[in-house]
Amino acid sequence: MCAAGIGGTFQYGYNVSLISAPTQHIHKFLNDTWQSRYQTELSSSTLTLLLSTVASIFSLGGFFGAHLGGSMAGWLGRKGALLMNNFLALLAATLMGASFPTGLFELLIAGRFLIGMNAGVGLCVQPLYIGEAAPRHLRGAMTMGSSIFLTGGILTGQVMGLRELLGGEGCWHFLLLSCCLPAMIQLLTLPWFPESPRFMFLDRGDEAKCIKALKRFHGPLRYQKEMGDIQRESFALGGEKAKKPWQLFADRSIRWQLIAVVCLTMGQQLSGINAIYFYASYVFAETGIPPEKIPYVTLGTGTCECLTALTCGLLIESLGRRALILGGYSLMTLWCVILTFSLTFQVYAWAPYLSTACILAFILSFGLGPGGVTSILTTELFTQSSRPAAYAIAGSVSWLSFFAVGMLFPFVVKGLQQYCFVVFLLECSTVAAFIFFIIPETKNKTFLEIKREFHKLNFGRAREPNGEPCERQQLHLEL
Repeated sequence: MCAAGIGGTFQYGYNVSLISAPTQHIHKFLNDTWQSRYQTELSSSTLTLLLSTVASIFSLGGFFGAHLGGSMAGWLGRKGALLMNNFLALLAATLMGASFPTGLFELLIAGRFLIGMNAGVGLCVQPLYIGEAAPRHLRGAMTMGSSIFLTGGILTGQVMGLRELLGGEGCWHFLLLSCCLPAMIQLLTLPWFPESPRFMFLDRGDEAKCIKALKRFHGPLRYQKEMGDIQRESFALGGEKAKKPWQLFADRSIRWQLIAVVCLTMGQQLSGINAIYFYASYVFAETGIPPEKIPYVTLGTGTCECLTALTCGLLIESLGRRALILGGYSLMTLWCVILTFSLTFQVYAWAPYLSTACILAFILSFGLGPGGVTSILTTELFTQSSRPAAYAIAGSVSWLSFFAVGMLFPFVVKGLQQYCFVVFLLECSTVAAFIFFIIPETKNKTFLEIKREFHKLNFGRAREPNGEPCERQQLHLEL
């Protein structure tokens, strides 16, 4: 889990958070470079365009990376895709690090695009690899490693961006270059671990390597149960090959699983967590914290999210997925109500402190449920042939939603001001209702058992198409 996470979701969290620290230095770099190159001042509109490009090109790279990750996972295997992905990170780090000494801001933009691609592939492939390698009774806790390393990356980026470390004017390009370190760590550690056993058996048909990998992961005395699950899934799939993303939309047997993943992924990005980080600095300033101290206080938000991801990993196998994600969205709805109230009465002395408490509580609720459970459900709701394509679709939806929030949220704030959180209140409550009525509990169930949970939603009481057995016949075959 650690070897996969350090070069996977860690890179996403790290590169999302570290770019905020050197914003002023990048601003000066763009001005100076333009002046030396064209002997003229950089206009404010062009400067805004370049700064927004540096920030938003990461999302565009992530969108392409999500599509690439699903294909790489099928071509190279889960482990192979993660290893190859590190070369994208090394190239991106080289370009970003070279931008300042060479005076080429184009290298900075290209590097941000490539590190976005790296993050997109990592978000897709890491939970896929861990979810397929983990034993059934630990699958949720181990897949939570994706969220733990993501939040750990955010916190690490916040720490490294402090001006005492790499956030100073003369060091900002080294801060962007530092994303090569997680890539090198993964290249040194991940080769010691085997490929996904499910990939080896169900996609490559190599039973010997599958058994060897299972013995490494589960031990020589306990691998038989997991091997039995893989063999039953292989029998049910009947040699079905890995599907392309567009084929999933035409497959009636996974219609509601696909709807669920799209809704949950959009819900995670549109829940207001990015808006909370946007408002955090404003609220902290209102409480009387000096502006130069706010970056240190902001570390508290990253610490909260990291701790809740760890807590979710400890609770997920006892409380289950459904209880955590439903409870998370319900609590987030409550905090949106209270935060709207406190922002409305910000003139009172107590209001900024209530707002600060709501911000921390919202982050805790997000990390305890939606932040970690969403990727687990993407792993568990699909069988082997559909899973990589499902991750490609989920990743694309996630990055497009992330981009939409970044583009539209400033206009929402301008139009609604302190009432902007009413939008997120409605979104969180809608997703909570969807989970309550549609999403079943998946804890300690095989992938085939989870698929049968959706049988009535997809087909009613009808027999599945293409000759697939109905629920009772499938149960008989498994027994």
